[in-house]
Amino acid sequence: MRVLRLVYGDPRAAAELAARLTGRQAAGLDPLPTEPADLAPALLRGCRREIRALPEDTRLLLLLAAADQYPVATHAFLRAVAAARLDTRPLDAAEAAGLAYATAGGVGFRDAWTRIAAYETAAPADRRDVHRLLARVLHGPAETPRRSWHRGAGALGPSGRLAAELTAAATQARAAGDPALSGALAERAAALCTDPREQSRLLAHAATDAWHSGDGDRSRTLAARTNTDALTGILALRTGNATEAFDALLAGAARGPGQGATPGTRAQAQDGGVDSLAVLVPAMAPDPDADRDPDGTGGAVPFVSTDDPSTHLLARAAEAAVYTGDLPLCREVVWVARRSGVDPPGVSGGIVAAVEGRYEDARDLLEATAGRCGPGGDPTLLVHAGIAALLLGDHHRAATATVRAAAAARARGHVAAVSQAMEFHAYTDFWTGRPRAAEAAALDAQRQAYATGQDNGACHLQAALAMFAALTGDDDLCRERAAAARSYALAHGLGLPAALAQWALAFLDLGHGRYAAAATRLRALAASGPGHGHRAIRHLATPHYVEAAARTGDTRIARAAHADYERWARAVRSPDELALSARCRGLLTPGADALDHYRTALDLHAEGTRAFERARTELLFGSALRRLRLRAEARDRLHSALEAFDSFGAPHCAEAARAELRALGAPATPAHAGRRPTTELTAQQLLVARMAADGATNREIAARLALSPRTIDHHLRGVFTRLDIRSRIELVRLLADAEDG
Repeated sequence: MRVLRLVYGDPRAAAELAARLTGRQAAGLDPLPTEPADLAPALLRGCRREIRALPEDTRLLLLLAAADQYPVATHAFLRAVAAARLDTRPLDAAEAAGLAYATAGGVGFRDAWTRIAAYETAAPADRRDVHRLLARVLHGPAETPRRSWHRGAGALGPSGRLAAELTAAATQARAAGDPALSGALAERAAALCTDPREQSRLLAHAATDAWHSGDGDRSRTLAARTNTDALTGILALRTGNATEAFDALLAGAARGPGQGATPGTRAQAQDGGVDSLAVLVPAMAPDPDADRDPDGTGGAVPFVSTDDPSTHLLARAAEAAVYTGDLPLCREVVWVARRSGVDPPGVSGGIVAAVEGRYEDARDLLEATAGRCGPGGDPTLLVHAGIAALLLGDHHRAATATVRAAAAARARGHVAAVSQAMEFHAYTDFWTGRPRAAEAAALDAQRQAYATGQDNGACHLQAALAMFAALTGDDDLCRERAAAARSYALAHGLGLPAALAQWALAFLDLGHGRYAAAATRLRALAASGPGHGHRAIRHLATPHYVEAAARTGDTRIARAAHADYERWARAVRSPDELALSARCRGLLTPGADALDHYRTALDLHAEGTRAFERARTELLFGSALRRLRLRAEARDRLHSALEAFDSFGAPHCAEAARAELRALGAPATPAHAGRRPTTELTAQQLLVARMAADGATNREIAARLALSPRTIDHHLRGVFTRLDIRSRIELVRLLADAEDG
């Protein structure tokens, strides 16, 4: 997807570029090339020949149109034509040659390569002239940044005055939420600047703007021309090694205003540190509605960016520590923050307190972070609020924070931050009984992450998608996704997705009754560090570990794990966590004494939001009732669990409930009765099914979705199995009937 975007959607150029990438570029380890002339020279050579064959006055009009369109769209072509009293009839020659055509707003080119050729074949003096002409016809405050762009593009050489004008224009565009424009202005200002230090600062601005606008490869290329630790760390956080990102971010934070490098940090800061990165932390006025509570969030105040970049970089360092799962890194963030005289940012303080067994302190620290999820906040800090809420088991506030993070990112034009917010939002849909919505959102966020060069975020989403596949009981898909996530995660120091992928495999084993395998995997998640376990996943995994251990009869370690989990649940006071702890007590208690614990668990589930876990509790309770020959209540509980599993699209769990009903001698409700067949499919299966029904081959579907043909074949086999059909003809008919219904 990134290659296709680099060549303006041209499949021929994409194929040519892909064949020329280095191994590291193809693997996403090095930035992709960014100059169009380097991408498809053969295509450009042909376009240049065609442009040179046109009359001179036609070439002039095409040059003017090309300069008006890229890389900054100024929409001033018609005004420039009128101001210069140019005749537009020569455009007929370009249209006759099939190169360009007149539009209501000016000129449309056959493709991007033709536009590039129209600009590049012109003499430098002619290019400067058309830029100056376009600058003269752009008027008004709103057009100031674009006027400055053309003035800068028309310059003969370096100019401190024009560099200052472009810098001011970039600031104006950035404040207006247009990072693509501000980045182009900052990069041009750097080209005109004569001071190397100021040039590095401007390139850091341009790299940051490119990142926010979703062009991760361009951002990394520009960042490589600077010597800014903090910027390097922020980019590495989303596409490099998480531990290296942590080192760079902490080094940048340690060089806060008026500070030298803080002793004890893992890396030494370099010149060009925090003072050159104020753009990364744009100061924002408090939201005028901050103390209102329009949607029942408890009067939460918004997170606003701090004027101190070092505090913001500490929050990013805390984020890197969370991704690694390396607990000493969390402690280091807390240590540096306290030494700097600020509160530990994000969730780092809460995680450290939890690791040290200070659960009440952890709750208070996480609560303070989660409570700051009001509107108008900084996207990064709102994501931290969502993570804190997830750790507390508060899915309502997690959903609020992550949705607001995505909205704030869109309002600022920060395309890259949207997929990060949706990484964590997917959990809220998953746990609250909307697995199809969660999967669809995660797939969309993963495509965005890949397209914007955020491979670490895509890996996290791959692990989340493995979790969704585990819920639906899709062995092959779960294992494929988990293997891909773990392979990438281990190579990049990402403990969170590695542990989540391992949990997905364990949950799959548990759902299919492979209790010994599930117990082994879940017990390993109690460790910490990249590739092993993660504190957040440890709490997620404990109730399932207790279930697997109880099924195998080996409960010694499970009892100790539950005792710790019980302390956590009581500290955070989440109804769902308390319900799961009560369920664990039921599993670990023999005979009829277990029943009261299950009843307590269901009462608590009624106050919580984790609908899928409630269904599992009902299944376990119904099984216990059956063994004690309490047939009537067992039947009610099992039927309730069966209905829930069917609605979630979890056929293996539903089959477990049917097996219990058969053992009870009670009829099981027919699966999927009265429901549309398409509701049995996952979001990705439905997407593949619709494309197949439209006549696309497996290879064509694979190319469109950036998957392997083998994966598409697997999806279609799953579709045929779930819908109980045998051919594409039946699929076409069934989908048509479902849509008509």
